[in-house]
Amino acid sequence: MKQFLAIFLGSPDDVAKWRANMTDETKKKMQEGMMAWGKWMEDHKADIVYAGAPLGKTKKVNKEGVSDTRNDLGAYIVVQAENHEAAAKMFEGHPHFMIFPGDRVEVMEHLPLPGER
Repeated sequence: MKQFLAIFLGSPDDVAKWRANMTDETKKKMQEGMMAWGKWMEDHKADIVYAGAPLGKTKKVNKEGVSDTRNDLGAYIVVQAENHEAAAKMFEGHPHFMIFPGDRVEVMEHLPLPGER
């Protein structure tokens, strides 16, 4: 089995708007989303290598130093599958973008370091 890193992405502005407009209906949708996410985790528990976590604010570090920055990264998880296609298919219909204001999930193979084969 190969390992894959899946990154949950979405616009920080869309998430902020969603949180700012928290109504009873939105709260109910959030609860439904969390239940659906938990069901997804349970349905795929045999293929979850590391459950990952939500991601917080971002700092950029480069030759100029350290500064605040923004990006679309929201959370991550590590899964295993026979191939890239199978790993990607795990996320079809995921609550991240079906219920929550997430935009997409990007899935990439976790490759061995050069010389580790």
